[in-house]
Amino acid sequence: MIYFTADTHFGHYNVIRFCDRPFASAEEMDKAMIQNWNDRVTGNDTVYILGDMFFRSTNAEGILKRLKGKKRLIVGNHDGSWMTKFDYARYFFSVDKFLETSDGKRSLTLCHYPMLSWKHAKRSYMIHGHIHNDTRADFWPLIAARENVLNAGVDINSFKPVTFDELLENNRHFKENSLAESYT
Repeated sequence: MIYFTADTHFGHYNVIRFCDRPFASAEEMDKAMIQNWNDRVTGNDTVYILGDMFFRSTNAEGILKRLKGKKRLIVGNHDGSWMTKFDYARYFFSVDKFLETSDGKRSLTLCHYPMLSWKHAKRSYMIHGHIHNDTRADFWPLIAARENVLNAGVDINSFKPVTFDELLENNRHFKENSLAESYT
């Protein structure tokens, strides 16, 4: 099985407030997201992590040891600091800044940052992170209008890695709700 996730920000207390996450502490958040991850991912599954896995975490290596699956990291803007503290590469099947791939059914472009144009954009999907659940940015209506631009962020995906079909459904729901709210 193939899963997608982004913007976990393990160890980052302030992301709870910034993104209105339902946790009282970073420890509670980390514990819940590790549990959610391991409840669905097996050792044979692939998880694409679209950036910002850790931020201010003092336990990045400990958490990586606990997470199941073949992890493939797409580096985000907050990943640089923790990646200098230990030999992170041994915990990942691959580490990229950008990746064009396929899940066997469709072409995928993976990047931490959302894109409005990419190679084969008319017949492929752009999967990203970075924006969490923020719909206030001036570019949000452009992203929301594109059915093939999908946010893998945990803030709109129940704080767990999701399949492509779940990603598609969660994004459809999130986009519909956010656009409806902007007209009320």
